[in-house]
Amino acid sequence: MALEPIRNRRIYSQIADQIRDLIASGVYRPGSYLPPERDLATSLGVSRSSVREALIALEVLGLVDVRVGDGVLVRAIPPAEAQGDSLMRRVMRLTRPGPDPELPVALDLDVEIPPFALLQARRLVEPEAAALAARRATSADIAAIEAAFAQNVADNRARSTTHPGDRMFHIRIAQASGNAAFEQFMIVLLGHAYGGMFRRLQSLYTTAEMIANSESQHAAILDSIRAGSEAGARDAMIVHLDMVIDVFLRE
Repeated sequence: MALEPIRNRRIYSQIADQIRDLIASGVYRPGSYLPPERDLATSLGVSRSSVREALIALEVLGLVDVRVGDGVLVRAIPPAEAQGDSLMRRVMRLTRPGPDPELPVALDLDVEIPPFALLQARRLVEPEAAALAARRATSADIAAIEAAFAQNVADNRARSTTHPGDRMFHIRIAQASGNAAFEQFMIVLLGHAYGGMFRRLQSLYTTAEMIANSESQHAAILDSIRAGSEAGARDAMIVHLDMVIDVFLRE
């Protein structure tokens, strides 16, 4: 059994799953050290930051001991009942954050984010998410984006006012980025029905030309992601979101 290149999203989880399996099979035994982070990153074809996240996840599960400046010591063999489980699910069960008593803040999904605040936040994040998707998207990720784009087109033909395909298109791109923070950000912003302010803004300012432009811009974003063009995907997303903001601000 050997390390295999990582090509899917949830990168740290897949790295950790491979290392866990190697520990379970006896390649790395308790009391031995794992290869250095740099060597693991090279073997897996991933960044050192992803390897470090995987090692921290394994430590949370009690399988290794991360010793800064010394290495990563294997502590235990995973129990048989856990060896086929997704490591990410197990880590999340152990470490899922709850409310922080030191910070009196909470996410209130009943309060609508003002439309232009939402668009401005998306304008900062989505171009980079699209660039990462161009670099990291698997065939399954691209198929999911394509399916969302097809729904977007069908919604437009049906004169949808809720645009689920449009929103899912952007969520799928964030998921394909392999960055869990981008994914959660977009799900929070777009995974719920648009609020009354956004829907009214759409009804007042959306035109047939805007819908057609949006569709062609989505196609350009998708083409760049398919082609693996990070710059192309980033630029296409900027063009798209700037167009939406400009249309909604027109006099």
